[in-house]
Amino acid sequence: MDRLDVSVRSTGGSLSRMSLIHTCYRITDIDRSVAFYEALGFREVRRAPIRDEAINVFMNLPEDGEEPRLELTYNIGRTEPYDIGTGYGHIAITTENLDGTLAELSKQGIEPERPPYTVSEGGSRICFVRDPDDYRIEIIERAAR
Repeated sequence: MDRLDVSVRSTGGSLSRMSLIHTCYRITDIDRSVAFYEALGFREVRRAPIRDEAINVFMNLPEDGEEPRLELTYNIGRTEPYDIGTGYGHIAITTENLDGTLAELSKQGIEPERPPYTVSEGGSRICFVRDPDDYRIEIIERAAR
């Protein structure tokens, strides 16, 4: 067998409902990273020290309620940048006004990798910015709901 068979077969039971609650980035400077994500509209929900090893900063966007969607982990004593690798892509957030959002971010020194564009005709306008630790964030323009 060349591949593992991962198909799901019905067993008559039901899988408990699951949901994605957050993603985690390892960071090198708490204040710089928190300021960057606050510029994107996130707010800090809480900080949780992990013994004397690390500090987790939990953040979310206003529509997330109290559920944090982003965990920033600062490993105490780490000064060199993390190797992001080739398998990781990005997180994505939405805005109703991409040009206005980019103008506000520019005032804080945050610039897109390239000007906004669409992937397909009639598709949403998008662009990418990078956080202080070089993680990519996609900003997608979506009409108000």
